[in-house]
Amino acid sequence: MSNEESETQHAQHRPLRRMLSSVFALLQTRLELLGIELAEEKERLLVVLFLGLAAMMLGMMALVSLTVLIAIAFWDTYRWQALAGITLVYALAALVCMLRARSGLRDAPLVFDGLLEEFEKDREAFRKP
Repeated sequence: MSNEESETQHAQHRPLRRMLSSVFALLQTRLELLGIELAEEKERLLVVLFLGLAAMMLGMMALVSLTVLIAIAFWDTYRWQALAGITLVYALAALVCMLRARSGLRDAPLVFDGLLEEFEKDREAFRKP
């Protein structure tokens, strides 16, 4: 009888085991999705960082050249006014860039948006009778 009882207990636990197996498979899939999204975000950030640094370096070289060109052109007549004007233009441009960067950080989308959507779908699927 003990053999029969253990078989009936195993039979009773089969649906629970299948459900737990499904939950673990679902969790594994979501963790794999999280890993993929992390890798994609890392790659995107590295590309943006590299391009941003290159643009900043080239832009600084252009600004230095422009500053020297304007200073040489107005050296004999309006040297201080020309340098003050250039400084004001640079300060305003820096302010605009700072404000745009801050708004870009505030309005950034969620990093794991796809994963959160999938979790919401899973939650809705489990709520249905």
